[in-house]
Amino acid sequence: MASSPQPGTGPTQEFRFPGNRLGLPEEGPGSVSGWGRRVLALFLDWLIAGLVASAITSQPMWAGGNDYSIAQLVTFFAITAILTGLAGSTIGHRICGLRVIPVRPGSAGYTTQPGLLAGVIRAFLLCLLIPAVVYDRDRRGLHDRAANTVVVHR
Repeated sequence: MASSPQPGTGPTQEFRFPGNRLGLPEEGPGSVSGWGRRVLALFLDWLIAGLVASAITSQPMWAGGNDYSIAQLVTFFAITAILTGLAGSTIGHRICGLRVIPVRPGSAGYTTQPGLLAGVIRAFLLCLLIPAVVYDRDRRGLHDRAANTVVVHR
């Protein structure tokens, strides 16, 4: 005979604040990040990718063009996928005091990295932009849900 879930646990748990259904604290380290820091981190990562793409294409950032734009997008994807998957945060995340952690039932998640596959999935969907602006009550965009990750404070 299967036992029913305990009250206050699992996906049927009542929503009180972003992250409570994931077992995260309401504030402080490990709490779900707000939008301000996340947008700033994204801007910083895009700027860094632009600087790298400028060096690769030998064009200044303000010149633009197809070669530069493609190089910037590919660079952004590579930096985001590798750093998020293996280090748990991009350069922008580190500057803004954020971290990407995996959402795994029964694990604290703070010491583990999302993994390269999760980083690639998350970065690919982030490059499409739409999955990043469609999010749930836990502030997880479709890219985070697909990669089974969440962005938290360090």
